[in-house]
Amino acid sequence: MAVDWWGFAYAAALALGGFMGYKRKGSVVSLIAGLFFGSVSAYGAYRITNDPHDYWISLIAAGVLTVVMGMRFRKSGKLMPAGIMAGLSLLMVLRLLIF
Repeated sequence: MAVDWWGFAYAAALALGGFMGYKRKGSVVSLIAGLFFGSVSAYGAYRITNDPHDYWISLIAAGVLTVVMGMRFRKSGKLMPAGIMAGLSLLMVLRLLIF
């Protein structure tokens, strides 16, 4: 049984990103969304660690963030934070679908 280190790192990046949005801009929405999606992604990584074929929770969370953050990036044109999170989420979706 291999630990899903990439999944846990992605979850930590989401939670840290939400916290940084709160600290820099005072955005409570960023904090709540970051902690929520970070927690869901961490749970998904835990499920993948126990059963590599149980990747649906992680896939749904990363897919939703790919779409939402991609739309925010397209609207604002700012790489930070929407572009970075959209890119990381897309990489996570591809990783889950390919491997």
